[in-house]
Amino acid sequence: MPLREAPTSMARVPQLAVALNRLRLSNPILVASGTFGYAREMEAFASFDRLGGVIPKTITLEPRIGNSPPRTVETTSGLLNSIGLDNDGLESFVDIHLPYLSELPTSVIANIAGHDVSEFESMASVLESTEGLAGIELNISCPNVSGGVDFGTNPELAADVVSRVRSVTSLPVIAKLTPNVTDITAVAQAVASAGADAVSLVNTYQGMAIDWERRRPVLGNVTGGLSGPAIKPLALCAVWKVSQAVEIPIIGIGGIACLDDVMQFLVAGATAVQIGTANFYDPGLANRLVDQLEACLVELKLDSVTDIVGTLDSTPLATTGH
Repeated sequence: MPLREAPTSMARVPQLAVALNRLRLSNPILVASGTFGYAREMEAFASFDRLGGVIPKTITLEPRIGNSPPRTVETTSGLLNSIGLDNDGLESFVDIHLPYLSELPTSVIANIAGHDVSEFESMASVLESTEGLAGIELNISCPNVSGGVDFGTNPELAADVVSRVRSVTSLPVIAKLTPNVTDITAVAQAVASAGADAVSLVNTYQGMAIDWERRRPVLGNVTGGLSGPAIKPLALCAVWKVSQAVEIPIIGIGGIACLDDVMQFLVAGATAVQIGTANFYDPGLANRLVDQLEACLVELKLDSVTDIVGTLDSTPLATTGH
């Protein structure tokens, strides 16, 4: 699909706003945690008022220096990262970063990770007492820290985290799920039953890079998380499967780099999407995608972006003759 310009003033402007249960966004284009810093770093590249939402880097209870370098490796059509949740900690987020973030003209969703359920609960409780957040995304799926992915691979543990967080906050809660499981729909159903407002699909796939001549792993942490265009078909499949299994909204993530990618995720069942790896090499992409999405809806003569969500006809093209 060719790139489209924003609609002219004479064209009927379609509705871009979407609802993720209690979370209302001005449009479905968000930027993913870990790819946009604390937003301040991206001021020169992004118009925040045109983004549906910003998800700053993951917050942990205490500051983390992250994993040993090297932390990133480029792969064929992708990126392996092993950052290890390097961040300033909850106290610094609340005291230093949140005052800036709360003034942004877009929805800000905090992403939190804990070593155990109690840390998730206590962090959510602290964030509940602050102002400026539109929601909380639970990182129960990071493959680059000890214990980070355990919650997301066990439906009961994932549900417990969501339930405990919901008990201490009135903010909308999103569960970010790992694809490194046998059946992602079981985890999605568990967090939906526990009260999650939405699920984010998917976090990175576990992978590694090897220097075969030295017989050594390249990443300092040995393994890392694979993201970028290489995982898009896998992420699309996860979104489609989960959309058949739960009624709560889905945020699609995985290799989104152009309007066609956005539209594929929406048709597959995602109500919104997050731009991740592409932010590293094209930090203005998310803004352009909003304009292109609006123009595409005008061309399709649709009144709202929600008109296309979940409209996939599962009949293969080969059987229709088209």
